Amino acid sequence: MSSIPAKKSLVSPGRKPMISREDIIAAALKLLGPSRSVSTLSLREVAREAGIAPNSFYRHFRDMDELAVALIDMAGESLRQIIGDARQRATLEVSVVRSCTDAFMEQLRADDRLLHILLREGTVGSDAFKRAVERQLSFFEEELGQDLIRLAALKGSGLYQPALTAKAITRLVFTMGATVLDLPRDKQDELAAQIVKMVRMIIAGTQTLAAIGAKKTD
Repeated sequence: MSSIPAKKSLVSPGRKPMISREDIIAAALKLLGPSRSVSTLSLREVAREAGIAPNSFYRHFRDMDELAVALIDMAGESLRQIIGDARQRATLEVSVVRSCTDAFMEQLRADDRLLHILLREGTVGSDAFKRAVERQLSFFEEELGQDLIRLAALKGSGLYQPALTAKAITRLVFTMGATVLDLPRDKQDELAAQIVKMVRMIIAGTQTLAAIGAKKTD
C-alpha cells in the first residue's frame, strides 16, 4: 500500500501562518525606544519584525501613518487609565498633583514605549501623528477638568475657567515630560519636583482669579 505523500506547507519558512493587527503593533513597539520614534520606522522593518511579507501589512493598515495613529491612540488610552486611577485615589488638589505626577514619572522610568510615542510624536511626527496626539491630549484635559471641578466643590473653593486650567496643566506636564526622556535619574527627580510646584502655582492662580471674580460680582 503506497503511502500518501505529505502536503507541502503553504507557509514559507520564517513566516507566520496568520498575523493579526495586534501582532503588527507589537512588532512596531519592539523597534521603538527613547531614541527611536514612529516616524523613523519603515514598513519593511515592521513587516520583518512581525515575520510577514510587506504586502501582508496592508491587510491591517493602509499605511504607516495609520499604524502610528493606532499606536498613539493606544498610548493615550493606557496612560489615561493609569493617571485616572491615580486621580481617583487622591482627595485634595495637592495630592492629585503629586499622585498624577508620580504615576507619569514612573511610566517614563519604566521605559514605557507607548508613553514615549505620545511625548515625541506630537512634535516630530507627521500632521496625522500630531492630530492624533492632540486628540489624546484633549481627552486628558477633559477628564482632568472634571476632577478639578469635583475637588474644588469638595473643598468649597472656586475654580477659574476649569477647562483652561486643565489645558494649562496638561500641556505643562507633557512638555516638561518630553525633556525627561534624555535626563539622568537624579535630574528626573528634580524635574518632577519642579512640575509639581508649577502645577500647584497654576491651581493657586486659578483659585485666586476665581476669588477675585466672586468679589466683583458681590
